[in-house]
Amino acid sequence: MSAAQMAEIMAMDDAARFGMVSIDRLEWRDGSDAIGWEGTAWYGGDYNKLVLKSEGEWIEDETTHTRTELLWDRVASRWWSVQAGLRHDSGDGPSRTWAALGAEGLAPYWIDMEATLYVGDAGRTAVRFEGSHDMRVTQRLILQPQLEFNAYGKDDIERGIGSGLSDLEAGLRLRYEIRREFAPYIGVHWKRLFGGTADLASDDSESEFVAGFKVWF
Repeated sequence: MSAAQMAEIMAMDDAARFGMVSIDRLEWRDGSDAIGWEGTAWYGGDYNKLVLKSEGEWIEDETTHTRTELLWDRVASRWWSVQAGLRHDSGDGPSRTWAALGAEGLAPYWIDMEATLYVGDAGRTAVRFEGSHDMRVTQRLILQPQLEFNAYGKDDIERGIGSGLSDLEAGLRLRYEIRREFAPYIGVHWKRLFGGTADLASDDSESEFVAGFKVWF
């Protein structure tokens, strides 16, 4: 048997394709009585993947905001990959579409990080950063602090966004892995608006108790 035949039969050439769907957060938030979600789905090989990301909030039979991204993901080093594609925002106000370029990976001390630059029409630009860390209390009980911020290059009054640092979100969630694939959690979620975005909003800060679950398959 040739080396090529052996690699094909035993799937040793790193060419196998596989996929995953992960709903990292699906939760009820008591302050606004909202349902929030954040999830990722991907399909591909060891080095190249097609990634779909979604994040949003649903209040009183209406989606207030949704961020959806379709990205090509390419491994750049042992712990990091680069991503490029499109982002679409919908919900309150007119929809917006952006070109996206960013990086995602594992920083020292096992911190999961995402950093993305967006360029839209009419000279719009934005930056998004998200970081989280799983702190294992036991093998099944996990405490996860999470931080996210968004900044914009110019005002977008129709969507209630001001230029500069727009918002900062922080969360602390304690989950229990009944199975590795399913983990209910409770926690707190805090959000603060800044600058022009705060001026356009009726309330610039909120703290909420959350309860939900994480699931992947």
